[in-house]
Amino acid sequence: MDDTQAKRILEGLLFVFGQPLAFKRLAEILPDLEPLKLRALLQTLNGEYAASGRAFQILEVAGGYQIVTDQALAPWITHALQSPKPDAVSAAALETLAIIAYRQPVTKAEVEAIRGVDVTASLETLLERRFVRIAGRKESPGRPFLYATTMEFLRHFGLKSLEALPSLHLPAVKEPTADLPAAPAAASEPVAALLPAAPESQMSSAAQAGASDGS
Repeated sequence: MDDTQAKRILEGLLFVFGQPLAFKRLAEILPDLEPLKLRALLQTLNGEYAASGRAFQILEVAGGYQIVTDQALAPWITHALQSPKPDAVSAAALETLAIIAYRQPVTKAEVEAIRGVDVTASLETLLERRFVRIAGRKESPGRPFLYATTMEFLRHFGLKSLEALPSLHLPAVKEPTADLPAAPAAASEPVAALLPAAPESQMSSAAQAGASDGS
C-alpha cells in the first residue's frame, strides 16, 4: 500500500465517523502501517488541507482523530445548524388545517360550513406556512379554489402519508348559498386534536460533533 492509497483510506474513515476515531482503531484497520508512519500520514493530510485552503482539518481530540471544520468558519456554521423557531399556529388555524387534511380537496366555503366561522385569516396563515396549497378549482358556480395539504404538512407533523392520520368521519356538507347560510357543525376542536404534535428537529450526530469540536 503506497502513501496515496493510505491517505485516501484515512481520509475516508475520518470523514464518515461523527465521533473521534481512536488511533488504536486506525492502527487495527491499517495493520501494514507502523504507528510512526500512521501519525506522519495524518500530519501530511493536515498539511495538504492547510496548503490548499480547505475548510476542514484533522484534530486530535477526546482520545482520537476527527475531521472538523476550521474554527474561522464557526459563525456561519453555527448559524446554519440553528433551527429557527417557527411561528406558533393558532388553534383556529389548526382546526382549519385538520378539516382540510381530512376533507381535501375542499373549498373555503365547505370548511366554513363545518367550522361555522370565517376562515380567511386561517387560510392565509396556512398558505404562508406552506401547510396548504391551492389544488385547483371546483366545477361549481363561481369555480371556487380547492385547498389541499402539502408535503411540508406531512414533514412538519411527522406523517409518512395522509393514510397515517387517525380515521375520522366528518359529516357531509353542501357549499352555502345566499339563501342557505352555513350552520356550524359539531365542535371542531376534537378534529384539530387528531393532528399529531410536530416532532422536534434533530441534528445528525456528525453535524452535532462538527459543531462542538471546532466548527
